[in-house]
Amino acid sequence: MALRRHRLPRFWLALTLGLVACGVATAYWWEQQLPRRLEQAAKRGDLEACLRYSEQLESLRWLGGQAPGAQGSCRRRQAAQLWQQEQWTAALQQQLQLVNSQAGNDQDRQQLLLWQQNLQERALARFQEGDLNGSMALLAAMGEDRRTDGTSLGDKLREIWTRNRLQFERAKGLSAQRRWWEALEALNRIDHPWWRTQGRALQATVQQGIESLAGKDREHDAHGQLPHTVSSDQLDALVRQRLAKGMDEWSAFQDACRALGGKVVEAGPETACQR
Repeated sequence: MALRRHRLPRFWLALTLGLVACGVATAYWWEQQLPRRLEQAAKRGDLEACLRYSEQLESLRWLGGQAPGAQGSCRRRQAAQLWQQEQWTAALQQQLQLVNSQAGNDQDRQQLLLWQQNLQERALARFQEGDLNGSMALLAAMGEDRRTDGTSLGDKLREIWTRNRLQFERAKGLSAQRRWWEALEALNRIDHPWWRTQGRALQATVQQGIESLAGKDREHDAHGQLPHTVSSDQLDALVRQRLAKGMDEWSAFQDACRALGGKVVEAGPETACQR
């Protein structure tokens, strides 16, 4: 009995080693079959089977096998097909896998860059047209829609969009209060084409409001009720010029006043340009 117990560990060890050897031999045999199956799938255009065999061959490289050129060809064709179907995320992922594989080459890397650039251009075009969500969807395909540190292109576009939207809303509020100069200043700060188009009707209303102001009313509108000793018409004209160049209302008023040889005089909430 003692001798039998002594031989049992050897028996299990031999059995285990035999099973491992059998598994390795089976894997080696399958690896030898994969290149032929891979090439056959590539020839008949079965890209899914081709990619499946490619991944299996890739996982068996530790046995010494090498992926043939058919592997890269399958991934390349699959990526191109997905791109034509406008499956942007899947196409980029497939192309990236190709680039990171041994079958990837400089042309594959250049193709990946071109696709990413194309998506970025499409996203910017949609953004300029006012399609913020469509723009973000395209940027999401290459991971540029959002980052935790706020440095992605999508983060920057959202910031521009929000800034323009707030200026438009501010202009609407000021116009409703008949604060024409301030409303005009807010409209002049809008630099997005779509939001500029949205503000055209409001800008016409604001311009009419400014034109309707006369004499003292113009002076009261944004610059207080103190009397001006410089020409009101000249002051208004210079203020408009500066607002059109993007200056804020207060800076435009100060600069216009200095240009006419005056100085800004403040009395509480009221402001005037006097010599």
